[in-house]
Amino acid sequence: MTDTKWLDERELTAWRNFLLVNTLIERQVEQQLKDDAKLSHQQYEVLSRLADAPDGELRMTALADVALTSKSGLTYQVTQLEKAGLVRRRSCAGDDRGVVASLTEEGMERVRAAAPGHAGLVRELFLDSLSDEEFDGLSKGLDALVARLADSTGHPS
Repeated sequence: MTDTKWLDERELTAWRNFLLVNTLIERQVEQQLKDDAKLSHQQYEVLSRLADAPDGELRMTALADVALTSKSGLTYQVTQLEKAGLVRRRSCAGDDRGVVASLTEEGMERVRAAAPGHAGLVRELFLDSLSDEEFDGLSKGLDALVARLADSTGHPS
């Protein structure tokens, strides 16, 4: 049995700060999207990923990967978005088991309405707080973590 390699004070502080920053940013992003577009952050991610996709549509399995949620979580969110008229679902051509989610015009309008406030808040809370050097270091570190974790979880990087 191997001995546990405990976090030293510097490592523990960094870990706790990472968790705290994530929580603080997520709370404000959730509130901004709720106020501006009556969407949750997860719903906005689904809509924005569809907006970025060719023809505004993706298979549900691909959408679950890029929207960073479980398949059941995505199904719930897409159902809510479908009820609101922002997304449509249909069978995948040539694959009866596959389901495609597509953005409606109303869904695209909602993304366009929410995007400026969302981008401004992300810039204010995340980007503008760091110097160019700090941002480059953080970006490089996050890239390394994404590459390592994507390999172990199967999520695309």
